[in-house]
Order: sequence, then C-alpha cells, then structure tokens
Amino acid sequence: MARTGRPRAFDTQEALARALDVFWSRGYAGTSVQDLVDELAVQRGSLYAAFGDKHGLYLKAVELYARRNREQLEAMLESGPVLPVLRRMLLEPAALTGAPDGTEGRRGCLVGNTTAELLPGDEAARALAAAAYDGFITVVSDALLRAQAAGEVTASATPEAQAQLLLVLFQGSALVSRATADESRLAAGVDAALDALRPH
Repeated sequence: MARTGRPRAFDTQEALARALDVFWSRGYAGTSVQDLVDELAVQRGSLYAAFGDKHGLYLKAVELYARRNREQLEAMLESGPVLPVLRRMLLEPAALTGAPDGTEGRRGCLVGNTTAELLPGDEAARALAAAAYDGFITVVSDALLRAQAAGEVTASATPEAQAQLLLVLFQGSALVSRATADESRLAAGVDAALDALRPH
C-alpha cells in the first residue's frame, strides 16, 4: 500500500487568518518568515508546504481580507438608506475592515497598504488589489443605483463614477485616520463629499 504521508498538523484556514493579522499589523516587509513561524506556531517546512513562500502566503492573506471586506460591505449596504452607511464606513474604516478598537485598530486597509508597499513592482499584488477595488466599486455601485432610484442620491453622475469617488475617499480616509486623532476634520471632509451626492 502506497504511503500518503502524514496529514498537516495544523488548520490551514486558521493559520491563514492568523497570518493575515500578522501581516496587517506589521506590513509585508516588517514580517519575517520567523515571525510567521512563531505567531502561527508551525514548523517552517509545514508553512512552505502549505502556502509556498512568504509572498505566496501574503497574497493569500490579502485575498482573504478582500473577500471578507466585500462580504461585510454587501451586508452593510443591503438595506436601508445608503448615505448613513457610507458615512460610517468613511469615518470608521474599522467598521468595514474589522480592525480591533483603539489605537491598534488604526491599521488602515490591507489592500491599500499593499498598494502603497508592494506596487508598482509586484504584478501579482497589483492584480489582487485591482480586483479588490473593482469589487468595492461593484458593490457600492449597486447600492448607489438603488439610492438613486429612491431619490436619496443625485443622478447627476453614474453610480460607477460615484463609487469610484467613494473608493478614493475610503482609501484616503483609512490612511489619514492612522496619522491623526482629530476626527472632526476628517468628518468635515467626508460630509462635504457626501453632500455632493445628495439631490439638490
């Protein structure tokens, strides 16, 4: 009888979720393979066998993050007025990203962090980030289309163009919120942008 080898002694999905948290906290460059071995409590060989190299594991972690974010965004926007949900998302990026509360929660968006850290030299990361941004635009466009039909949002621009604006605003908000504790200034900017979406 042929030997099939020993099964992996760890849950790969749980390990991937933990790796996501490590990368999100420390960044790609700031996370070593030894950090991952220690934090995931796995052998280096098992890590490589399950995920390939550090870069491969990172991309899988970002993909998981993007999928969770899209599901959360869809759930947030599926019913009720759209603009209050968008305002909360823009002022509290953690409501979408799932970052912990407090100072530790100011991690920004992992997709945005990946764009800033790995691009333009990493084509695989670029494609992954672009797909995540497209997913955001698709979900938000659908919600804005409903909001336009309900008269909540102006129809002076297409939902896709409005969603693109909100993507840029969300990424900027997630980044700026990491550097400042003055939420009133951020709120003023967000409210100005959202006022432009209201019918006049």
